[in-house]
Amino acid sequence: MKLVFASTFLSLIASAQTAPSIRVGPFASETRTFYTRADGLPSNDVRSVRIDASGQVTVLTAGGAVIRQNGAWRAIGVAPEARGDAGQTVTARDGRVASARPSGLFLKTAGGAWTRLFPKSGDRSWAPIDVRGVAFDTRDRLWFASPQGVGCLDGRVWTLYTGADGLPYNDFTTVAAGERGVVWFGTRKGAIRFDGSQWEYRQGPRWLPGDEVRAIAVGASGDAWIATGQGLSVIERKPLTLAGKARLFESAIDRRHRRTPYGYVHPVVLKRPGDSSEWTQTDSDNDGLWTSMYGAGECFAYAATGSAEARRRADAAFEALRFLGEVTQGGEHPAPRGFVARTILPTSGPDPNQHDTPQSDVQHRETRDARWKVMAPRWPKSADGKWYWKSDTSSDELDGHYFFYALYYDLAAPDEPTRQRVRQQVAALTDHLVDHNFQLVDHDGKPTRWGIFNPEELNRNRDWWQERGMNSLSILAYLKVAEHITGDAKYAAAARYLIEKHAYDANALIAKTHLGRGAGNQSDDEMIFMNFYSLLKYETDPGLRQKYLLSFHNHWQNEQPEMNPLFHFLYAATAAGQSFGDAYGLIDLSPRGDWLADSVDTLKRLPLDGVDWPVSNSHRIDIVRLGEPAREAGAPAAGYRVNGKVLPADERYVEHWNHDPWALEQGGKGRTLGDGGVFLLPYYMGVYYKFIGE
Repeated sequence: MKLVFASTFLSLIASAQTAPSIRVGPFASETRTFYTRADGLPSNDVRSVRIDASGQVTVLTAGGAVIRQNGAWRAIGVAPEARGDAGQTVTARDGRVASARPSGLFLKTAGGAWTRLFPKSGDRSWAPIDVRGVAFDTRDRLWFASPQGVGCLDGRVWTLYTGADGLPYNDFTTVAAGERGVVWFGTRKGAIRFDGSQWEYRQGPRWLPGDEVRAIAVGASGDAWIATGQGLSVIERKPLTLAGKARLFESAIDRRHRRTPYGYVHPVVLKRPGDSSEWTQTDSDNDGLWTSMYGAGECFAYAATGSAEARRRADAAFEALRFLGEVTQGGEHPAPRGFVARTILPTSGPDPNQHDTPQSDVQHRETRDARWKVMAPRWPKSADGKWYWKSDTSSDELDGHYFFYALYYDLAAPDEPTRQRVRQQVAALTDHLVDHNFQLVDHDGKPTRWGIFNPEELNRNRDWWQERGMNSLSILAYLKVAEHITGDAKYAAAARYLIEKHAYDANALIAKTHLGRGAGNQSDDEMIFMNFYSLLKYETDPGLRQKYLLSFHNHWQNEQPEMNPLFHFLYAATAAGQSFGDAYGLIDLSPRGDWLADSVDTLKRLPLDGVDWPVSNSHRIDIVRLGEPAREAGAPAAGYRVNGKVLPADERYVEHWNHDPWALEQGGKGRTLGDGGVFLLPYYMGVYYKFIGE
């Protein structure tokens, strides 16, 4: 039996390698630095910024002018070229002069007269007024910006851009030429970089100290200095590889994000917005899930690179997850064997039961969720008295555990004693579910709020109809993983019972009830993708594989615009080279479209700082609003770009892959620092399956 499973796993890897592959070399990684009075500027009110041919940066503020010298700002007299924003009139190398005026766009050749320009491109014919900025780029093309949009004159050929072409915003203030034909546009709400194919919008405190841009100057390397009324920003473009980015995240996790001696990986809270020098570690309901996904990434890292550090990290993740099963045993409120806690807190700290009280549970049940459990205590103590452990564990925790255990067992467990410990952990958890009628039963002898997988509830209770497909998929994946790891046929028998007597395979054909793209809870999508991957990795029955593959294909198509590298790689690893046959013929289930390029773009653009800066995109002109039925009337603003895809990762906030990428207003107050696991899992998975290389 184990040989069959091993063969299936190897064939899955082989089929995944039939998917496309892309080599990713060094790319320009963007970081920003702010300068204000605290850093030596005479005033935060920055009026202008210039860079001369030698690279000297000159800044004019309301309090005086300074230059950047030896890493510090030095006051100077105000030079004529530093007064105001000279970007409204510019001269090309061939002597042409362009002028941006309220009355229009004007150009004159060397020694010639001024001529007003009337750009025409295809069916667009503009007579621009209120022209806000002009620039000649490094290829001597003329660019202008006005409320109608952006135009480029290349020789005698005009190209005109509006929101329909991806221009993010059009309330312009200035234009500046960048490196190699790149152009920057300042607006009253952010800055825009355009390289001829990609528009990059830099808005909000992730990128700028203030949103109204007064001036932009770009150095030879592409670093952009941006003047605002609240200070100066420099957005630097430094070469980096995806592997180098992974090392930065792993180092930061080891330094800040390992909570308790067991090392649960979780974001931290910063003392001051954006300042990572001081932080406080926190727990969450999903410590088990996030640690599982981080650990899964390290399993792929070890399998792909052979790194001893990666295996050490994977080992630590296993021990952390294993302890979530041990800590619930014994004490005054013991849980049944196999039950795993959500998270733990040391009893040397504050008692969390002072906050999570039965009274707060009753209020939650009365105002938000009629099936919410009232727990007393919600945080029992461990048998040794050292830990509070959080009860009422949910299905998403279990999804993470099983996803990790399978990968750790197959790819990273260092020896047979460790593999035996994995078998024991998986057997205890799965036996708990089977012995309690496919439910996760807490220390109070009752099922947890979300730990329901039995047919009486999923198939017959309307409160569970919407979770029927997803929870049927979950339990089938758990049982298949347990069968693979332990080799015990009783788990296969339990799965057959659910399939043959209660149609769980048919339930899984519609893994999620939703109303189209952008609808529903993205946490569900995260769980669905992990469980399909785990289930299909080991399933050998041809008929069941066809059902699961078709369902996975349909769900992936719905998620494709989200540019999610984890979702794309989980699907491609499973479905590349696979097909579905019915009465009408064969359907190729291989991933299609831009999934690989989108995945790499997201991995490149995930910000290095990981701070939950507030991000505003509701005002953009390149957005198609998402309304009913996907979003309820009156719901917060949501939408996607005119290219049909969600906003790029550096123009929204991504803490974990369960976030809502369609929301236009995101982020927080700049005081949560993500842990980087959001990058590590898809990156190392992409390397392992050879979707990406460096």
